Amino acid sequence: MDEKVLFALGLTVFAGLSTGIGSALAFFAKRTDTKFLSLALGFSAGVMIYVSMIEIFVKAKDSLVIIYGARTGYSLTVASFFMGILLIGLIDKLIPSFENPHEMHEVEELNRKPDLSELKRMGLMSALAIGIHNFPEGFATFTSALSDPKLGISIAVAIAIHNIPEGIAVSVPLFYATGSRKKAFFWSFLSGLAEPVGALIGFLLLASFVNLDKYFGIPFAMVAGIMVFISFDELLPAAEKFGHHHLTIYGLVAGMLVMALSLLMFV
Repeated sequence: MDEKVLFALGLTVFAGLSTGIGSALAFFAKRTDTKFLSLALGFSAGVMIYVSMIEIFVKAKDSLVIIYGARTGYSLTVASFFMGILLIGLIDKLIPSFENPHEMHEVEELNRKPDLSELKRMGLMSALAIGIHNFPEGFATFTSALSDPKLGISIAVAIAIHNIPEGIAVSVPLFYATGSRKKAFFWSFLSGLAEPVGALIGFLLLASFVNLDKYFGIPFAMVAGIMVFISFDELLPAAEKFGHHHLTIYGLVAGMLVMALSLLMFV
């Protein structure tokens, strides 16, 4: 396997398995550090929004303009961007919010008594939701790293930060379903593997229809759309839910600034 592919896959595995950090926080922390999560989620959103609109979208446009010319290339970039938003939006729509692993939970919920009749359904639906939701995130990390390793590292870190509170969100319903903290930790940690698996499946499916060496701008623009949607639909609302509005905004601006400075270093 090509070294670039292995590197991109390694970053995707790193980003996906960071759900284990969230799981550990859920089971070993006495209470939820809402200030940290608000700041971290805002930071992650800032990184994703900035890199999507300033770097990824522009690179995709430049690539497609060379092939199709200014007007058609730009139009195709815009269409691919909104296609990425439509893809992740449809996935989000198909998963009921009650079982959606991106719905934020807190550590304190582990001490509450759930409705026993819902345990089996909650566990099964949560497992299914994890895999479906992590699919486009893994594709975004993998595709970005394959195109530009330095850019891929930044995105992988942002996705990893995003997956920490997601690990809490996954662990809570799985703990309800199994009654075991060890099993909930194991399965929520393992659920992160959906990201590299989803990345490879998505990449191979796309490669069968598109010459990716020539038309890489199409999936790249889709990745920008996916990441913008994740930021506005999941990260920022989740950060706001923890009740620290200003910390969320400070994190958002800090994420944009860090991303801008890191990109300037490689100009």
